[in-house]
Amino acid sequence: MGDGIELADVVGAVRDGLVEAASQGAGNGLRFELGDIQMEFVVEVRRDARARGGVKAWVVDAGAEAAVSTARTHKVSFTLKPRDAATGQDWLIAADDEGDVSGFTAAARD
Repeated sequence: MGDGIELADVVGAVRDGLVEAASQGAGNGLRFELGDIQMEFVVEVRRDARARGGVKAWVVDAGAEAAVSTARTHKVSFTLKPRDAATGQDWLIAADDEGDVSGFTAAARD
């Protein structure tokens, strides 16, 4: 499947995007706690001769999905729970400080 993207590469791209978002958030006063990440894909599972007889899952794009036999495609969904590798705690996309909420009204802060 020439236009497929390996599932591991897709998940890696999401991880890289989150790391980039955290980096861009450094120095800002607003902090986000990263919650569960739900992902769903249509994949084609096929044997990979280079992986010593193993199989790999390739994400099928919406246009190619119609061309691939449904007997060979599978819907895969999963939830990732991001954790800080050093502490095991929930991961924040944020600056180190708590930020300043003085510009918000009392109703917006509650």
